[in-house]
Amino acid sequence: MAIYHLRATMISRSQGRSATAAIAYRVAERIEDRRTGLTFDYAARGGVDHTEILAPDHAPDWVHDRSELWNRVEESETRKNSQVAREVRVALPDELTHAQRVALVRDYAQAQFVDRGMVADIALHAPGREGDERNHHAHILLTTREVDADGFTTKNRDWNKVEVLEGWREAWARDSNAALERAGIEDRVDHRTLVAQRDEALELASAARERGDEGAELHETVRAMSLDRPPLPQLSLGAWQLKERGIEVAAVRVWHEVKEQAVEVGRMAQELAGQVRDWLDRAAERVMDRLGPGQSELALAGGRDGREEEPDLATRLRDAWEARQGREKEQHVDAPEREAPQSSQDPQDLAARLREAAEGVDREGFADRAAALREGREAEERAVAQEAAREQERVRELERQQEIEREAHRDRGHGIER
Repeated sequence: MAIYHLRATMISRSQGRSATAAIAYRVAERIEDRRTGLTFDYAARGGVDHTEILAPDHAPDWVHDRSELWNRVEESETRKNSQVAREVRVALPDELTHAQRVALVRDYAQAQFVDRGMVADIALHAPGREGDERNHHAHILLTTREVDADGFTTKNRDWNKVEVLEGWREAWARDSNAALERAGIEDRVDHRTLVAQRDEALELASAARERGDEGAELHETVRAMSLDRPPLPQLSLGAWQLKERGIEVAAVRVWHEVKEQAVEVGRMAQELAGQVRDWLDRAAERVMDRLGPGQSELALAGGRDGREEEPDLATRLRDAWEARQGREKEQHVDAPEREAPQSSQDPQDLAARLREAAEGVDREGFADRAAALREGREAEERAVAQEAAREQERVRELERQQEIEREAHRDRGHGIER
């Protein structure tokens, strides 16, 4: 089941981070930071499926040398709190092949970032050995300054606008869906919030009910229920890195629980939607036998055009479907000849049962879990901030030691004894 995820964050020195360290980890390479003298060696790290640097046509050749690129990025920033790079992290559809995932990320990065003037360093990661085997994802590290033939120039503040980020989010959903469609896969993703998607489905179900379109009402009711679930929680940087390494802390465990719930519920929602469509098709065929030529469109107005959608509360869907199946069996045993009239009532009855189940969602339970998640996430962020502060202090201490050594070298050059 394809799941939408896009998160954009800044890599800032105020957090004790550097572009050289970030890219070395993401591409699993060894990179020396000329500014600090530190070496970041992640060459032994596995799980990186593909790396690639994309740059504007006018950029100098050295941007394709990863170490040179990110060292020059660091050297172009002089402030101790500079934002040195931007990272965009996206979830990749497991349903696609490796080549299709690479093409999806490459085309997206080219259109959304490189064509705007950024240099994009992309890394596709395979699922972790200890994590979800469907968790394919990509990291896209982006420069924050304009680049010309001589190197980096000014920072482009337009890239920080909220509407630009919203455009990136919408474009990722559009490009992902286009890739899924080309691959012949029915799953789709949506960049909007679950609440917005659910409200839309409920409105469509209500409109279908008013016009007597039982099939469309069923489809949209199932879709609305499938969206009535907690969203995947946002993980802090430290928690996300722990998740990738297969280390589970409280926030990571909650993330896995919510994702597994979404996957299981999505499977049941798809199964129910498929069974409902099959049943509607059979009912339509029976009605078509009773109609004259030219009236078959009336029998097909039951919504077979809807595609299977995602996530919800599996047990409620299963109970509703099994209850309808039980009634259908009784009808076949007691009155097998009474097909068309009785069948025309069942979709309304099932839709009503699904609406009733949707209204029974334990929202207080969701709220409690959300509050617990926020507390866990805040604790994780405090721990990460403390570690970042310690790392920053280590970097400052290293810089002080290097300055002392440089002063000692200069003094020896002038013949001064210490």
